[in-house]
Amino acid sequence: MPTTEELAENRTDLAEDRTDYAEDRTILANERTFAGWMRTGLASAGIGLGFQAIFRAVEPTWLAKLGASIFILIAVIVFYLAYRKACDLAQRMEAHNAEPMSHIAYGTITALFAGGTLALGVLLWLL
Repeated sequence: MPTTEELAENRTDLAEDRTDYAEDRTILANERTFAGWMRTGLASAGIGLGFQAIFRAVEPTWLAKLGASIFILIAVIVFYLAYRKACDLAQRMEAHNAEPMSHIAYGTITALFAGGTLALGVLLWLL
């Protein structure tokens, strides 16, 4: 028969395990949220590209390019904000069983998406 101290210790261990699992779930949810914001940024860049394609015949042409550029700028801002928020939360959490993405991975993904989107913006103005 377990003693009262053993039962209390067992409950404490179970509570700590639940907390550890909750932190791991939060880390993984953070990564899914980051991916969702990346998709939102890509959608904004796609809207900018579509904006330019649809209104290409508009005179003056700089007006269509400006409208497209606004959506491309929004995409870059979304990428940056997603990076900042994901890194902030990742820094506050402690991983237990989950293997979280590193800040370098978040930064690399963000830089690639932002760089590609900015290149798209430059190409739109050169066309």
